[in-house]
Amino acid sequence: MFLKQFYHLGRYTLWLLKVFSKPENHKMYYNEVLRQIEEIGFGSLKIVFIISVFVGAVTAIQLSYQFGGSLIPTYYIGYTLREMVIVDLAPTITSLVLAGKIGSSIAAEIGGMRQKEIIDAMDIMGVNTPAFLVLPKIIAALFSVPLLIILAAALSLSSGFFTATFFAGFTPADFIKGLTSFYDSYTVWVMIIKAFVFGFIIVTTSAYHGYFVKRGSIALGKAGTDAIVYSDILILVADYIIAQVMMG
Repeated sequence: MFLKQFYHLGRYTLWLLKVFSKPENHKMYYNEVLRQIEEIGFGSLKIVFIISVFVGAVTAIQLSYQFGGSLIPTYYIGYTLREMVIVDLAPTITSLVLAGKIGSSIAAEIGGMRQKEIIDAMDIMGVNTPAFLVLPKIIAALFSVPLLIILAAALSLSSGFFTATFFAGFTPADFIKGLTSFYDSYTVWVMIIKAFVFGFIIVTTSAYHGYFVKRGSIALGKAGTDAIVYSDILILVADYIIAQVMMG
């Protein structure tokens, strides 16, 4: 089992070197990046909006339950919600959901091209298929995913504010006081770094499983499943490493 994992790690590394080779047609790459930004970024707005609103609302309800009747100052709900959302909830939960939406789509797209022998034909014509197919998706993800996560954080904090003030009995003044207390911009940079790393993981892991898919519809379905599972695992591992390095 471990030998198989090392094999995939080595093949993934060599494949990435081809992905980052010099582009042959910058104009074509530019157009493809714009298309991928529309697909990855704008195509994910709805689901990011939904999960962010409920993440903020549920977290606010849970915090209000924990803080209610205790000796902890009431404004701490805003402070605690801000720290939880910015440092972990917004980047991690959003990326885990995006791995399911974006990852399965990328694996299916590239895997379908492999099974239809389109990639083989492009290789014969001398096209660097890893770079041509994957690099625009990586660039688009590195642009779109951080913006989606920033949006998710803003929506979560907003929904948490409305939930805490309208349904949990906290005053807007207390919540805003907590939201602005002990603010450290370093936590925002941690969130941004996580966003870049998670976006890279989602695209490259999913594209890798699609690129090396075997023949058959079952294999294509397995590639989509593996893309999601391994993306989620690597996101959680990267989340721990970043937290340990930057906040440990």
